[in-house]
Amino acid sequence: MSELQPIIPARDESNPGGVVGASPHEPIEAPPITEQEVGEYREQDRFLPIANVSRIMKAAVPPTAKIAKDAKECVQECVSEFISFITSEAAEKCQLEKRKTIGGEDILYAMGTLGFENYAETLKIHLAKLRQVCRFSVFRTVSNARQYQNGGGPPAAAGSSRDHVESRDDE
Repeated sequence: MSELQPIIPARDESNPGGVVGASPHEPIEAPPITEQEVGEYREQDRFLPIANVSRIMKAAVPPTAKIAKDAKECVQECVSEFISFITSEAAEKCQLEKRKTIGGEDILYAMGTLGFENYAETLKIHLAKLRQVCRFSVFRTVSNARQYQNGGGPPAAAGSSRDHVESRDDE
């Protein structure tokens, strides 16, 4: 497979209408991103939502503690950068392996590679628990669907009105 070509070709300064590297065999080099273009990205597009960061921070301190706005913003930027750092390493691994989807194991690998082994160990436990919950959830959904298809009707939730009606009939 040939090299990927950028969407916007570079312009030839000496020929305003011409494109640099227009031949099909010559790779086109993308123009560098300017500071103005970087500044055009909105903060909300680059960072995690401040409300989520704030909620997590509040959970880590005593209920009487207050967190300054600049502290929340600082953590918001740091956490967003950390996630980008780990994700880019995981994406690089996937690209080398010719895969398009980054999985949990890729994130764990990236964290270990980048020196965050202590965090990776904790996340392995959470990933295993998450997978267990997902398997159980899928099993329950399939089980309920089969029950419904076999004429059992929709599954009733505990304490539902259907349970009340049946208990009155017994009296």
